[in-house]
Amino acid sequence: MPKIVIQNLHNKEIFIKNENKNLLDIIHENYIDWMHACGGKGRCTTCKVQVLEGLDNFSEESEAELKYRRMKRLADNERLSCQCQIHGDILVNVADENKFNHIQYSD
Repeated sequence: MPKIVIQNLHNKEIFIKNENKNLLDIIHENYIDWMHACGGKGRCTTCKVQVLEGLDNFSEESEAELKYRRMKRLADNERLSCQCQIHGDILVNVADENKFNHIQYSD
């Protein structure tokens, strides 16, 4: 069972039971508050994750991700959580600009 570790949320671990769901849905199903201004439709970059390890365990980039990458709104190590599935272990961070004020993040 693939594992997601969110490093700057105190190394929170999530085990993926359904690899057909997108990363944002998996995060929300595990009661983690994660920004998604457009409702998870790939129309913004507020749900992006910074991938520290396991980039090769993500699905192919979507058209929305490619568009934002061309616009320089996604770095090489960033993915839109609403647009990708996970097929192996990953280590990610919440992007600084997408952190909520009511959550205490770790270093």
